Amino acid sequence: MLKPKNMSNVQIIDKETLSDKKFPLKSISFQLFGKSGKAINKVNEIYYRPDAVAVLLYDEQRRKIMLTRQFRLATFLNSNESGYLIEVCAGLIDEGETPEQTAIRETEEETGIHVNPESVVKVGECYSSAGASTELVHLFKATYTEQDKKSDGGGLEAEGEELELIELDFDEAREKLQNQQFRDMKTILLLQELFLNS
Repeated sequence: MLKPKNMSNVQIIDKETLSDKKFPLKSISFQLFGKSGKAINKVNEIYYRPDAVAVLLYDEQRRKIMLTRQFRLATFLNSNESGYLIEVCAGLIDEGETPEQTAIRETEEETGIHVNPESVVKVGECYSSAGASTELVHLFKATYTEQDKKSDGGGLEAEGEELELIELDFDEAREKLQNQQFRDMKTILLLQELFLNS
């Protein structure tokens, strides 16, 4: 098992705020001491984004998966012609919330499905873009039934969200996964986890 490096191996030299419009974007100068003990000087731009959750909703009895489709500007700017991406439910953790509470809230906002808190299972956590962002994503899966649908979902109008709901059979989702038709990392990870353990 790998042991964590001692934090004394890293020395922050300077921080400069480049933007603070939504979340801080900072240029950070630091020294990293390598195995030889030699100091390596580096400068990274880091986006201080809050932690988030991602939730894969699945109906065990009907063997269905609920996903969302929404426009993502960053993908449109990099090889996604339509800009639309198929994803699991996801969102940022609000101050004072636990990741589990956020998972339940985001699921209902985006899909209209109110999941039983006991069905929400954490399967891992990962950094979404470790080279540039502080964001840590908590990965969950949760079961749902047709009876759990409380509203149309579609996201919050106040936040400019406009999501389309997509329900896929397990077999169709597995085939799309194998054919590399999903391009969202958290969705790929959660689908792989589900199919490896079901």
